[in-house]
Amino acid sequence: MSDIREHWRSIVAGAVSSLLPEGSAPLQSDQITMEVPPNPEMGDVGFPLFPFAKLLRAAPAKIAADVHALLQKNPALKDMGTVKIIGPYINVFLPKDKIAEKTLRAVIEQGKNYGKTESLKGKKIMVEFSSPNTNKPLHLGHLRNDAIGESISRIFEFCGADVYKVNIINDRGVHICKSMLAYMKFADGKTPESLGIKPDRFVGEMYVQFNTYSKENPEKAEQEAQELLRSWEAGDKPEVLELWRKMNDWAIQGIKQTYERTGVSFDKLYFESETYLKGREEVLEGLAKGLFYKEEDGSIWVDLSPIKLDKKVLLRGDGTALYITQDFGTAIFRHNDWPFDRLIYVVGNEQEYHFKVLFYVLGLLGYDWAKNLYHLSYGMVNLPEGKMKSREGTIVDADDLINSLRDVALAEIEQKGRSEAVGDPKEVAEKIALAALHYFLLQVSPKKDMLFNPQESLSFNGNTGPYLQYMGARITSILKKAETEEGKQSISGGSVKPALLTHESEWTLLKTIEDFPQQVSRAADQYDSSIVTAYLYELSKNFSRFYHDCPILSAGNADLAVTRLELARAVKIVLENAARLVLVPFLEVM
Repeated sequence: MSDIREHWRSIVAGAVSSLLPEGSAPLQSDQITMEVPPNPEMGDVGFPLFPFAKLLRAAPAKIAADVHALLQKNPALKDMGTVKIIGPYINVFLPKDKIAEKTLRAVIEQGKNYGKTESLKGKKIMVEFSSPNTNKPLHLGHLRNDAIGESISRIFEFCGADVYKVNIINDRGVHICKSMLAYMKFADGKTPESLGIKPDRFVGEMYVQFNTYSKENPEKAEQEAQELLRSWEAGDKPEVLELWRKMNDWAIQGIKQTYERTGVSFDKLYFESETYLKGREEVLEGLAKGLFYKEEDGSIWVDLSPIKLDKKVLLRGDGTALYITQDFGTAIFRHNDWPFDRLIYVVGNEQEYHFKVLFYVLGLLGYDWAKNLYHLSYGMVNLPEGKMKSREGTIVDADDLINSLRDVALAEIEQKGRSEAVGDPKEVAEKIALAALHYFLLQVSPKKDMLFNPQESLSFNGNTGPYLQYMGARITSILKKAETEEGKQSISGGSVKPALLTHESEWTLLKTIEDFPQQVSRAADQYDSSIVTAYLYELSKNFSRFYHDCPILSAGNADLAVTRLELARAVKIVLENAARLVLVPFLEVM
């Protein structure tokens, strides 16, 4: 249907061009606005003509009348639909039979590939997301970051891009040393294995213990942590390096378990401990070239007045690196490893200043590809209880949150007596939990702050992940019923005849199915997965309305029953394809 819409836009552009003064350049298709009328009775696609009133020195309604007269003279347009004038609009009623046939055939034939486009074909896009610290487990904020990064990567790939997912593991710095210091002082040789707890949680508890120690001995605690950092960077104490490796291994092991659980993966992990020296080297070279300057304490700074900012320290006076220092090195290593057309950083909006400086300084250092760096900024996410603080132990552990969602879903399954019907109740409950979590996190546009409400996210009614899963299970049930003896009798002798799909609910559903590739391309263009979640909800609502208005197996006509069954099968394919893009597991039974 999108092809025919674009064809109509081209035709309208040609008609308006013929009304232009002699010698004027003809209009291009993209100069014609294309809209969906607010009421189906007004048509399927509309073209407002008031933008050309000044150019043609005529009232928009007069322009519409003239364009309509020109279109009526073209006999080739008869098979493409019916044209009507509605005020300053040219509205087109598309041919339902042809659209229905083309859409159903495309979905059924393409299956898992339906909706894929080539809008990003040939583009190499690197996406950085997650970026955990090895002093604590992943938390709710990471879950939003991971959902955005994984989802947008899948969307890019669906649009034909070559996608490379990367993660920078923040495995060095004073925060890591704080966990190490607490372990040295308070762990008494305990390990995650000896306590039987997840290894990243064990490390996180050490970080909380440091905070307690710091409150009692503020100056001493900070001095000891800084001394440990200097010792680590100097590499002069084997026992410090050994403890660092041990605790990092614990943290990374646990973090990887959470990634696997949530369906998040990476093509390459980078480690800050391996890249920060490259960044320091770049800063020193920039100083030698006169790009940066040194203060009296030995620290190195960059003047940011060309980008209307103040100044920024790039290297401390004692020679130790900052976050931005290692980011220089990491970006350079990445481009050397996999020369990208675009590198997207999925990082919270509190780091907007950081990335302005990072991109500017990389350009200052002579890296032309710095212009292809982009910060996909997203807002904070909190629970109704308030803001989280990892150092105080009030952080919401990712696994704890998923476990709680899973347990509520499991209780619901058991309460409804569905344990045997669903097969493996705990596995199904886990998938419901992930659907609730990911859909809720992605349905809000990334730039907005959000409040994650676990209870709302698990609702089986309304705009939620479990509702989408329920709709998928419902369609699957209908398709399975068609395979029973009773179902086979209803469709016996029938064949698919798309021209029978004339009901308003059928037509609305067909148009929604057809719109899927365009919505995915929009999501890719805008770096916004909420466009796909909104589409999923619209598709589900439209199927529910269709199912209410249009009986399938009890249609009373074998051809109509088979055709509606084919429409339901097409919806299931699109629902499954779209759900995968937003990390919602598809369930055939609930």
